[in-house]
Amino acid sequence: MTRLWFSRHPLSPAMLAAMTVLTPVFPLVAQTTTGTGVLTTDTTTTQVADTDATRRSSAPDAMTVTARLDRARIQLQPSTGATVHAFSRKALETIPGGDNAGLNSVLLQAPGVAQDSYGQIHVRGDHNEVQFRLDGVQLPEGLNVFGQTLMTRFADNLSLSTGALPVQYGFLQAAVVDITTKNGATNKGGNVSIYGGARDYFFPSAQYGGQHGRWDYFFTADYVHDRVGIENTTPSFNAPHDLSNQYHFLGHLRYTVDENTRISLIAGVSNAEYQLPNIGGQPMFGDDYSSLLPQAPGSDNLNERQKEITDFGILSLQKEIGAFSLQTSVFSRYSSLGYSPDPNMGDLAYMGISQHAERSVMSTGTQSDVTWRVRPDHTIRFGFQVFAERNITKADATVFNDADQQVNIHTGNGRTGDIYGLYVQDEWRPLHNVTVNYGLRFDGVGEYTNEHQLSPRINVVWRAWKGASLHAGYSRYFTPPPFEVVGGSDLQQFANTSAATDVSRSDTVKAERDHYFDAGIEQIILPGWRVSFDAYYKLAHNLIDEGQFGAPIILSGFNYRRGQVNGYEFSTSYDRGPLSLYGNFAWSRAIGKDITSAQFNFDGDDLKYISQHWIHLDHDQRWTASAGGSYTFFYRSGHPTRISATMVYGSGLRQDSDVPNGGVIPQYATFNMSLVQSFRDLFHSRFLRTTQLRLDVTNLFDHPYMLRSGTGVGVGAPQYGLRRTILTGISQSF
Repeated sequence: MTRLWFSRHPLSPAMLAAMTVLTPVFPLVAQTTTGTGVLTTDTTTTQVADTDATRRSSAPDAMTVTARLDRARIQLQPSTGATVHAFSRKALETIPGGDNAGLNSVLLQAPGVAQDSYGQIHVRGDHNEVQFRLDGVQLPEGLNVFGQTLMTRFADNLSLSTGALPVQYGFLQAAVVDITTKNGATNKGGNVSIYGGARDYFFPSAQYGGQHGRWDYFFTADYVHDRVGIENTTPSFNAPHDLSNQYHFLGHLRYTVDENTRISLIAGVSNAEYQLPNIGGQPMFGDDYSSLLPQAPGSDNLNERQKEITDFGILSLQKEIGAFSLQTSVFSRYSSLGYSPDPNMGDLAYMGISQHAERSVMSTGTQSDVTWRVRPDHTIRFGFQVFAERNITKADATVFNDADQQVNIHTGNGRTGDIYGLYVQDEWRPLHNVTVNYGLRFDGVGEYTNEHQLSPRINVVWRAWKGASLHAGYSRYFTPPPFEVVGGSDLQQFANTSAATDVSRSDTVKAERDHYFDAGIEQIILPGWRVSFDAYYKLAHNLIDEGQFGAPIILSGFNYRRGQVNGYEFSTSYDRGPLSLYGNFAWSRAIGKDITSAQFNFDGDDLKYISQHWIHLDHDQRWTASAGGSYTFFYRSGHPTRISATMVYGSGLRQDSDVPNGGVIPQYATFNMSLVQSFRDLFHSRFLRTTQLRLDVTNLFDHPYMLRSGTGVGVGAPQYGLRRTILTGISQSF
């Protein structure tokens, strides 16, 4: 029911000059910054040179080949002129929770990232337009709302790129999360860990990597059981009816054909089951429903469940041919979501509809990126992306008709479509300290809507004086709507029932078209101390937003005819010896006017008001801040002790007042801490290496805070942040 659906060659001089604003948000030990703003790690070479097994390999010198091919792959996708926030492997381990922390928790430590319910994040005032890449290959968008398919422990390092992005980044452009995956060449050996504590939290995991001849491999798997799968709907210490079970697997297999050729396969599986938390004291949908549904439970005893599955695979070929570098990939992703209502007709009693709802999206595609080093002052890059997708939606709903009789209605539809994009750009160095990156991108979509656009983009980076880098850029963006959008063709089936809508109009969700401007500066004050400032402005036509409309936690898209987003960010970090510190704050404003699609999801009075007035978007948060630090005692010894802490502040998302989204949820600040003790060769065994004990505390001061009040345009139930949670763990490397 649609109403509820919710080179062999080193870096060129031009690339070394094109210094992007890069803000390290945690210690950048063993990391260097390339001229394109992408991180490389010297662990790539030091760890590969490991061992007699490498020397016995039938492959060419593995140390040299692996480092060079990794460097060539990074050069395929620079971020010249964009703003890049980097997380090294050490940074990921230092954040409270370490590898056990979700990716959203990690990304909240970057400036301009706002926290929302269901594990969502909002970057620079956009709703959910964040693309994820594994080793430079973009994953198609899936249905997962609060599930985390990608695990932090699978990342060797990652970066968050924002701003006026170069033309190789298309489709989802609020931010690009690029994960450099672990592999068997640089992550040999294994690790097992047990982590858990409060709220039945139980989190065993394992990982193993190795190399044999021309092959290297790495895999990781975990199981998560807890009672905090979805945010609490009340401020209480424990959420009612909130059990979750999640299974994850990720693997990486590579074959080095020769010194210029490598083939890799990345695959992942995620299976998650959730209970939906209840809210007590809710009134029934109709005055006489208590007599019509005497078996219906109280609203605090509903038994609603949701299941999410995601599988994906990426097969890539990387090739070096003289002045050309190439990576071409084919990929597939299957994502499904199923909602089961309360079996005793509780959904019908409290919402006027009880439905089993299912959605699935199958995406298959290809991506190719080529770098041509024409001359020392010119580097040409070009490539394309094509996704073919199949979306299936079906639901079996029970509603009351005008005669107060229960009737069953089946709805369903399927559609096949595609999105595509191709680009060409030139990274030009007209002066020794100036780099210009300019290009064109052509995108199209043929799904629920058929549209296309030619998009110019340009970035200029100027290294004005020692330790300083200034950048400015403009990007034209084209964002196709999420393919899981459901049309309104079945609305008439629910006319004159308890699930009838106030508004019968349902125009097609369109592609968003943006003009995006960005400028900033970074300065190294002292060795190890960086500061940066960045400002941005986005002017949008058919701005895409998403909302939850009903019980199933499924987000559905809609358009504002006009949208404006602007803001600024400040960031600083210090990393020297055993001490690392960072701090970020950001100001943002996101507004929209006139909802022009999927109107049946909204109240008629709200639609009328929004058609004539600008309103804040529901995910608009004026102030966002994060800070943290770590200190390692005995860091030169074999038994270091590390203490770290982080802070996240939000001035509050929007809620309704006398006008839609006119109010602000109360501000909050949460503090987390971590204590980690490591022992090298604790058991004096040649098979057992580092042993690690950890203690993590989330929301140290047990501050109750609200993420969502349950009101606002496209907002579902209330959501509260996690109360104080103490977790401990032990891990053993071998």
